[in-house]
Order: sequence, then structure tokens, then C-alpha cells
Amino acid sequence: MDSGENGVVRRRAAQAASTRAEIVMAAGKLMLERGYVGTSVSAIAGEAGVVVQTIYNSVGSKAELLAAVLDRVAAEPGAPALLSGATRERIAAARTATEVIRIVARSSALVNERTSGILRIVSEAAVVDPDVGEFEQKRDAARLHGFGEVATALREKRGLRAGLIYSGGLSDHEAAAAMWALAHPHTFRTLVLSLGWSTEAYLNWLEKSLLAALL
Repeated sequence: MDSGENGVVRRRAAQAASTRAEIVMAAGKLMLERGYVGTSVSAIAGEAGVVVQTIYNSVGSKAELLAAVLDRVAAEPGAPALLSGATRERIAAARTATEVIRIVARSSALVNERTSGILRIVSEAAVVDPDVGEFEQKRDAARLHGFGEVATALREKRGLRAGLIYSGGLSDHEAAAAMWALAHPHTFRTLVLSLGWSTEAYLNWLEKSLLAALL
């Protein structure tokens, strides 16, 4: 393939990526305004300035649109993934288990704050759309797996509560489950959005609770 053909391929790929981004942004805007059920694929197409078939070709089904919206929101600056590459590096460089927990607490708070709106839509959509329900279960499983990696890091730093399980010690699986429950987005939404806690108060509570539960 000559340089001219390469240029055409690159331009087409860039155009496809731009179109996909516009579709995902339009879907997020309308879903937050109207809810999942109240947002049709045709309405998203109109908002993005494309035909409906372009949405299916570029992103996929309505459930896949919602997944793409959540991924875009979570990836924005200020809301790193729970175990993004940078977070893994900070955990590996941490000198103590306490420092690891503080890193995880802050990362979880940032992600929960940034994605709270769209995750509310995910929970509502899961009730009426089996595909979204399956997607939500997969994300919960992925979150639990990520916390399993944190539990391993805590044990390697000799910070995870030791001893026999029946006498108060924690297995890695139990530690991961404790982190998953305490840092779950539903907990954030209840405390911050429903009960009026500040994000700072939530972060302080999460950090203290993780320290008390795990170390």
C-alpha cells in the first residue's frame, strides 16, 4: 500500500472515530436528560446528526451505547479507572499497606463521583433491558477482580489482616469482597446523592472503613 492509500485509510479511521465519539456523547446527553427508556436510538441519531444504521455499525445496540457512555465518562481526566496503569504503578510503588488503601480509596471516590449520573441510568436500565443487566453484572465481576489484585498487593506488603479466617483473619477473596462492598457505586450514591454527604466526607469515611476492615 503506497503512502497515498495509507493516508486515505488514516483519514477514514479518524472520521470513524470522530463519528463514534459524537454518537456516544449524544447518547450520554440524552440518557441523562430523558433516562434510558425515554431515549430512543432514533433520537440519539438525530442528536448526533447521523442515520440510525450508522449507530449500529459504529457502536452497536442501545445497551452497547450505554456501555460506551460509561467507559467514556470513566476515562475522562480526574476519574481514573480503579486499576488503571497509573493506579497499578502507584500501588506497586507504595511502601505500606496503609498507603495502598489510601490510593484505592481516592481512586474509587473519583470514579464514583464522575460516573454517578450514568451509573444511575445503568441501574434503571438493567430492570428493563436484559442486555444491560448482563453488562452490569460483568462490570461488578470486573470490579471484584480488580479488588482481588489490591488484596494480593496488601498481603505482599504484609498489611492484610493475618491469622486463621475463623479467628478474624481475612482471605484474599474476603478482603476483595469487603472492598467491593464499601467502595461500590451504590454506596456512594446513597451516602452522597441521597443523604447529602460531601465527596470529601465520603472519601474520609471510605478510607477509615477500609483501614478498619482490612488491616
